[in-house]
Amino acid sequence: MTAQAGTGRTNQKQRTRTAIVAAARELTGTGAEVTMPAIARAALVSEATAYRYFPDLPSLISEALAGVWPPPAEALAPVADSADPVERVAFACEFLLRGILARQGSVRAMIAATISRPETVTTRPGIRFGLIDHALLPLEDTLGARDPDGFAQLKRDLAVVVSAEAFFTLTDLCGLDPDEAITSAVRTAATLTEAAVRANA
Repeated sequence: MTAQAGTGRTNQKQRTRTAIVAAARELTGTGAEVTMPAIARAALVSEATAYRYFPDLPSLISEALAGVWPPPAEALAPVADSADPVERVAFACEFLLRGILARQGSVRAMIAATISRPETVTTRPGIRFGLIDHALLPLEDTLGARDPDGFAQLKRDLAVVVSAEAFFTLTDLCGLDPDEAITSAVRTAATLTEAAVRANA
């Protein structure tokens, strides 16, 4: 094989991989169900080809979502000047859940895959944790310093509420429409934060 042929083959592989990721990113943005066959069809490749580049759906979704979510400081920029952790947490919760609603097909696929194959859980983006940490920055020198265990517990409590799992519980099992579900989760997140602040005042 000539060097030119080898380079051409490498370039073709890169183009194929890029097409698969682009198709996954586009499908993810529609909120529709995300599956490997659907991504392969959109990328104009066979499902077998898609699996040659990505061993499973979570790894492909993870790469497709890379860079889609802004960093926490950028996401929370509208409340950057607020020192009120309740306001900041409420904003972070709504921001996350609105993003999940817009990408719910891929989020559902990721959750389903990591439940059935726990070893793939590291491919799930931990968006909520960065948002929660950033939202609670005003408490670092107060609650965080006085009661580090309580501060850590608040973050764990919020991780349960500020989450796709909570959102889907409210929509799928409780029958709320998406806006109602977001309002409910935001209220719960704010209540947890306010209670922690009040208890340590």
